[in-house]
Amino acid sequence: MPHAIALQKEKYSVLHRFMGLELGNLYRLVTSAHKGVKTKVFYDFAETIKMPEKELAGIINLSARTISNYKDQQKVLEPIYSEHLLKLISLYEKGETIFGTVDEFSYWLKKPFWNARETPMDWLVTPGGVDIIAEELDKLAEGYPV
Repeated sequence: MPHAIALQKEKYSVLHRFMGLELGNLYRLVTSAHKGVKTKVFYDFAETIKMPEKELAGIINLSARTISNYKDQQKVLEPIYSEHLLKLISLYEKGETIFGTVDEFSYWLKKPFWNARETPMDWLVTPGGVDIIAEELDKLAEGYPV
């Protein structure tokens, strides 16, 4: 039984599930994006962060139908969508490290910023927005209020 629990935890751990992607280095991330990311990474990520595929597709500015078509045709995602997806995975790795679990990080993403209606999740629709939230996480990790 403990082995089954460990496998279940890894299933919902971005850190464990995507460790082979080497996202800590921006050069490698962009190089991987240029080659294109397999749709399996998209589906695995959606499952890991417990986000509906349609919602995740919307965040990277694609339709769930387009990603499904790519999967059926065994095509990789175009570089711009690949980069956005890889940056999201990297962000979730950082969030999981800081908050302890993907669920706790997902909860934080949905909480409004100080004195604003916007949430961190609202910023994830562009790669630059993902970068901004990553910077905010760095500040939070250093003890600054966010």
